[in-house]
Amino acid sequence: MTTAVAPSTPLTAADRCDRCGAQAYLRVELQSGGELLFCAHHAREHGDKLKQVAATIVDETHKLGDTPAPAPDDER
Repeated sequence: MTTAVAPSTPLTAADRCDRCGAQAYLRVELQSGGELLFCAHHAREHGDKLKQVAATIVDETHKLGDTPAPAPDDER
């Protein structure tokens, strides 16, 4: 028997780490139900244990390397 899983919505700046409150970049959907959110630091710290209890892991730490768009030049 297979179960269809709806794709998770992307993490936003409003999603916070359950451990420290920093911006979350990792969503762990637990085998037992529910989910946990982690910043990159805590995701690395608890990574081995998370892999043992996770049904799925959504890792968006690649966003840490993204450069924000420059601010508009208002000094014209």
